[in-house]
Amino acid sequence: MSKFAILLGGKVTPTVRLKHQLDGAHVIAADGGMVHAKPLKLSPELWVGDFDSTPPALAQTWRNVPRQTHPVEKDASDGELAISEALRRGATSLILVGGFGGQLDHALAHAGFLVALAKRNIPAFMTSGTEEARGLVGELHLALATDTRLSIMPLSDLIGLTITGVKWPLNNTKVPLGTAITLANIALGKVLITLKGGHAVAITYHPESHA
Repeated sequence: MSKFAILLGGKVTPTVRLKHQLDGAHVIAADGGMVHAKPLKLSPELWVGDFDSTPPALAQTWRNVPRQTHPVEKDASDGELAISEALRRGATSLILVGGFGGQLDHALAHAGFLVALAKRNIPAFMTSGTEEARGLVGELHLALATDTRLSIMPLSDLIGLTITGVKWPLNNTKVPLGTAITLANIALGKVLITLKGGHAVAITYHPESHA
């Protein structure tokens, strides 16, 4: 197994949970996401992007990291390019660090990346340290602490959604896009989510225990 962490430009809280998740990971920074390397005590092996959101001081601090430079006018985001490079280097699982916050269009794009990776059976999740998201297409197992808040955010109409191990379970339920029935559930321990049709992201919220 080869775990890669992609540093993105959104909000990150350096929690104990996140530090443990990052243990042993290869690290690729996407443009301004390099700002998270120092607080998380990471040493990226590659810096990818057009560098339009990298301030001079950050560029100077990490001047010795190899760069893969792309034009500003391109058909992919810096994060997408970093993910592609990680997969090219043999990544078998991915952590998108800093995928929440910042610009909504980018956050939604990151959610789309999670679904696309789930369709390829590549384990991946996005995290801010206290908030995590995973693509849902078919089946998802989550080992969660009791009382962890869990939301399923549909990205299409959902067919046959079943959730067990939660305070408010669902069984073979149709969930139309644009409804909030799957928000703010509570985990009772191990959670199993199955889906017969459609795609979504599962979002969990974790205590802010600083490293």
